[in-house]
Amino acid sequence: MSSKYQICTNCIMDTSDPTITFDSRGFCDYCRNFHSKILPNWHPNEQGVREITPLIDKIKFEGKGRLHDCLIGISGGLDSSYVSYVAKEKFGLRPLMFHCDTGWNSDLGVTNIQKIIDGMGLDLVTEVVNWEEMKDLQRAFFLSGVSFIDTPQDLALFSAIYNFAAKNNFKYVITGGNNSTECVRESLAWTYFSTDTIQVRDIHKKFGSRPLKTFPMCDILKYKIYYRAIKGVRVIKLLDSVNFIKKEAIRELSEKFGWQPYPQKHYESRFTRFYESFWTPTKFGYDKRRAYFSSEVLTGQMSRDEALVKISSPELSAETMAQEFEYVATKLGWSVDKLKSILRAENKTFRNYKNNLFLITLGAKISNLVGLENRVFR
Repeated sequence: MSSKYQICTNCIMDTSDPTITFDSRGFCDYCRNFHSKILPNWHPNEQGVREITPLIDKIKFEGKGRLHDCLIGISGGLDSSYVSYVAKEKFGLRPLMFHCDTGWNSDLGVTNIQKIIDGMGLDLVTEVVNWEEMKDLQRAFFLSGVSFIDTPQDLALFSAIYNFAAKNNFKYVITGGNNSTECVRESLAWTYFSTDTIQVRDIHKKFGSRPLKTFPMCDILKYKIYYRAIKGVRVIKLLDSVNFIKKEAIRELSEKFGWQPYPQKHYESRFTRFYESFWTPTKFGYDKRRAYFSSEVLTGQMSRDEALVKISSPELSAETMAQEFEYVATKLGWSVDKLKSILRAENKTFRNYKNNLFLITLGAKISNLVGLENRVFR
């Protein structure tokens, strides 16, 4: 851990990430990872299309006789909306759209989902998470003092779609994950694994008050071993095979479907907007926009100077954040004063609770060795 403040000379990641390291040039390990591992194996061009085409043909062939040949999760955000467009309109796939409603959809998020569905004549299945269980687990994570309080929502979104895929014999799940806007993936100090259900259950046991009878649960080991190896579910990051440029994708979706952009990544969820815009900068001292902007800097979509200007001021006004603070507190069944007391309470990390980090780390390192992962992992 660095004892003094330092910021990368190439992107804008800094020592608010306590695991960051720098070389003699002042380049951080995220930049080095991008240039040494991601960039040489990433082909968002005609080569990428040629390489993905045999898989697309396989999906179409195996999907003959079925109403849909693949499954796509949609949140209303840019990545999931654009990959839906690419899958159907550019590659000719016949996706079933899947949405998991955790109770925090923004009005704009709901509207954008509908515009994509209606605009392309897609079929949509929605799974609504039991709100009382969602609320109880979210309250438990607030009370735990860990930084990644978006774990319950993240876990529900991940688990719901893969449980549905396995149950309904979908072999191909297309996601909006991509290198273009996500090549800088935060360390565990910022974002711990939402799929570590050992941690989830320990925190809920300590701070929850009701059983999670229907809450979607799929840990990383079940996903990687049972769903992938036994059930044959395969995840495809289609956007890594095409020229996915954020501004151009927004323009294209807006012109074709009336889709509307958000101030920041993941803001289709009001909870995620609150968590990223207020909770982590205020309580834990880091701003996840650093990773988002740095990804765009590395992929040539934003200059470093522009990123520095954007990160210098909050995304939302103090008045808006005060309103969101009250909204979140009330929705969770707390007073504003109660949520403020939690904000002032001692900070904890995932290491303060039972976890499955050893096995997850081992699996990730093996994936790195065989080329299935290309992330900085710590």
